[in-house]
Amino acid sequence: MKQNRRDQIIDIITNHAITTQEELLEKLRENGYEVTQATVSRDIKKIGLIKAVNAKGVMCYTLPGEPKKVIEPKFSSIFSNSVISVARAMNDVVIKCYAGMANAACAALDSMEFPEIVGSLAGDDTILIIAQNEQAAIALCEKLKAITDFEK
Repeated sequence: MKQNRRDQIIDIITNHAITTQEELLEKLRENGYEVTQATVSRDIKKIGLIKAVNAKGVMCYTLPGEPKKVIEPKFSSIFSNSVISVARAMNDVVIKCYAGMANAACAALDSMEFPEIVGSLAGDDTILIIAQNEQAAIALCEKLKAITDFEK
């Protein structure tokens, strides 16, 4: 029973951004596990879950050693507060920023070390990113829009 519950916890945190033990407890109950907060706390410790910042800047549970790149909140904050729009053309991504903010946003972007990026160039209010290929540009646009909360 313990192992099934722990496997369910891993499945839940893999598929949902769980920020608190209470959220995890609720998801477990939705899946038929009647457990207490103390039990969830012990399971978290036993599994070795850690809290890390996701691409949207939200602190949530994750597995230790997950290959996901953790984006530091300061970089995502600088980027998201500087950007007006994100658009793609083939394997290029063009980011429009507020006047004078492109260099700071580009430096923050470079610090996030996205594997899709081959290179970047910033002007006063525009960033040009060269991605590895068109699919990488599409994936990068989705990630950048998630950071900035754009729904376009």
